[in-house]
Amino acid sequence: MTDHSNTFLHNLLTETKTIAMVGVSLNELRPSYFVARYLNLKGYRIIPINPGQAGKTMFGQMIYASLSDIPPEVGPIEMVDIFRRSEDVGTIVDDAIKFLRNRGLRTIWMQVGVVNEAAAAVATASGLNVVMNQCPKIEHQRLFGELRKAGFNTGVISSRL
Repeated sequence: MTDHSNTFLHNLLTETKTIAMVGVSLNELRPSYFVARYLNLKGYRIIPINPGQAGKTMFGQMIYASLSDIPPEVGPIEMVDIFRRSEDVGTIVDDAIKFLRNRGLRTIWMQVGVVNEAAAAVATASGLNVVMNQCPKIEHQRLFGELRKAGFNTGVISSRL
């Protein structure tokens, strides 16, 4: 598993505009919903992927059953954020590479507790960035100074008050 520098993660989160979130839930009590809502409020465009909710909408975006169902008119998708079990990640990465590689895909992000070294190797070999066992919401809060508001030491030095 690769540890990424704060600069790498900050740049990745700054450059990313659209995230396909695989396994997102419409249940407001689920972590995936909370992460998607936070990132949406921070200006990211969330493309929800959930076969059980396909055809519904979330944050103004159509929910798709799979990455392959996202039509070209949706536009570029820079990141796939995975809220699925580690053993499911290989297929998701294969689909991301097959269906999104030519649509701006740059990053595969596996949520906290999700680690799949084989899938990470495939993604890396395809030229993609890979982040495992981390949450983009937590990293965004930490790197952009929001955790400090709750009394957490982010490890990022800032002159902002």
